[in-house]
Amino acid sequence: MDTPRVSRISPARPHAQQTAGDPVGSSAALAELLGRIARQDRNAFAEFYTQTSRRVYGLARRVLIDPELSEDTTQEVYLQVWNMADRFNPEAGSPMAWLMTLAHRRAVDKVRSEQSSSEREARYGAAMQVKDHDDVVDTVTQRLEAEAVVECLETLTETQQESVRLAYYGGLTYREVAEKLGVAVPTIKSRIRDGLIRLKTCLGVN
Repeated sequence: MDTPRVSRISPARPHAQQTAGDPVGSSAALAELLGRIARQDRNAFAEFYTQTSRRVYGLARRVLIDPELSEDTTQEVYLQVWNMADRFNPEAGSPMAWLMTLAHRRAVDKVRSEQSSSEREARYGAAMQVKDHDDVVDTVTQRLEAEAVVECLETLTETQQESVRLAYYGGLTYREVAEKLGVAVPTIKSRIRDGLIRLKTCLGVN
C-alpha cells in the first residue's frame, strides 16, 4: 500500500482540532491505533497523527529551531511511524515514549546533517579561495622570475647571451649552437658556462 500523505504543519497552530489544553490520547488508545497502522489502516494513521503531531513538532522545534526544518522532520517521523508501527513493543514503553524517541533521533540526525552540509560548503569555499590564491601567487611569481631572468640576461656579454639563448630557449645542443655560430664547441661550452655563472650570481642563486 502507498504511504499516506502527511500534511504540512503550521508553526503557529499545528492542528485546528487541537488546542493548548487538549490532552493527547491515552496510551491504550494510541497503542490500539499503532496496531491498526501496522495493518496499513489509513484512518488509524490519520487519527494517530491528529492526536500526537503537535508534540512531535514541538520537540523538533526545540531541537532544530528552524520552523521549516521542524516541519520536514515531523513529516519524516510520521513516515517512520507508518513503516515501523509493527515494531512498537508496549512492554518496552508507552506509545508516546516510542514516538518521541523516534522524533528526537530524527531531529538530532537532521542537526548533524545540516552541520555536515555547512562544513562541506565551508571547506569547499576555503579550498577554492586557497586554490585561487595559489594560482595568483604562482602566476605572479613566474612573471617576476621571467622578468628577472630577462634583466639578468642583459648583464651578459653579447656572445654569452647569444649562446645561452640558443641553448636554453632554442633547445639546441652545444654542437648545434657551435655550428650555427661558426664557433668551436669548446668555445661555446665556455661561453655558456660563464654566462650561466653570471646569471646565477645576478639572480642570487647559489
